[in-house]
Amino acid sequence: MFGVLRQWMRLIPQQEIDSHLLVTEGEHVIDVVRHHPIVYLRPVLEVVLAVLLWVVAVVGPIDLGWFFILAGVALIGHAAWRSLSEHMDVFVVTNMRVFRARGVFSVRIATMPISRILDITVEKPLVGRLLGYGHFVFESAAQAQGLRDIRYIGDPDGRDLTIQRVVQQSGLRGPRQPIGRADGRGGRA
Repeated sequence: MFGVLRQWMRLIPQQEIDSHLLVTEGEHVIDVVRHHPIVYLRPVLEVVLAVLLWVVAVVGPIDLGWFFILAGVALIGHAAWRSLSEHMDVFVVTNMRVFRARGVFSVRIATMPISRILDITVEKPLVGRLLGYGHFVFESAAQAQGLRDIRYIGDPDGRDLTIQRVVQQSGLRGPRQPIGRADGRGGRA
């Protein structure tokens, strides 16, 4: 069964991440983050509603059958579009920057160098804590709006640690210094 599913998944287009990398500068991918599966809940509900509309078209009044069939087709189209646009929205962490690539027909790339990341806020609503997703809010020196809010990230704490590790390894925050006493003798106050 999974082999058939894998073959079908190959038909779905993917974001071309490698074409956005600065390979000659030594940039490589650390993490590729796709949305948590919860983003597909609404499209699935739309498909269920479309099937119900088709059932009503068959068993309901014949004069309105065409309306229910067309409404079902429209819902299926909207669900497919929404699923594909969520699938094509990718957040990438490299050793030099973070970027977000999104779009189905036209692709929009929002980039932020690692050196510009000032703060990352991880928001985890109650449902997100139960299901394992959260949201990132980036604060940067340039306030790149395309990367300000990244919603529905799976394992947000792990992804936050990955970004913090990349920032630390890049040497932008300097080596860790021990906290000394106020009187200058070292150790904790």
